[in-house]
Amino acid sequence: MPSARETELLEAAYRYVLTHGLADVSLRPLAAAIGSSTRVLFYLFGSKDGLVRALLARARADELALLADIGAGPGVVLRLWEWLSTPAHRPLLTLWLEAYARSLVEPDGAWAGFAKATVEDWLEVLEASQAEDVRETAAGLSERTRDLALLRGALLDLLATGDGERVTAAVRASFAE
Repeated sequence: MPSARETELLEAAYRYVLTHGLADVSLRPLAAAIGSSTRVLFYLFGSKDGLVRALLARARADELALLADIGAGPGVVLRLWEWLSTPAHRPLLTLWLEAYARSLVEPDGAWAGFAKATVEDWLEVLEASQAEDVRETAAGLSERTRDLALLRGALLDLLATGDGERVTAAVRASFAE
């Protein structure tokens, strides 16, 4: 179980990377910004990679909390999009995208498995929203995969352009029930 100081510094570091990004984070400026030292960060997290892994786990915890609160059944994809397209969530989603992409190009580093784990998490949520007779079928998996691909593509477009109105209209048209 992490100490109170470790939790406090992890939360401060998490707030920092939500603003500044994670891929090129330097420990000295990070430590100074959160009121610590590199020595303390090394002691608590073992290495820069250890800190990155802890920050990715923290970001994933936020993602899992979202997925737990989104519910199931009809309309789940549109509820997911509503959350994803909320401007207040952009820092988390930008961090998520950075970690997702980095895990693809550095599959053995601190980022290892992040992208795959998030795909599995989202597919589980989408599976829970399907009718029971569809969940365990190839067609059900195909539908979930399509829905996830459309959401992720729309998210990339939204993060790149900031055009929420256009992208939301496209999502709603794709998932109209």
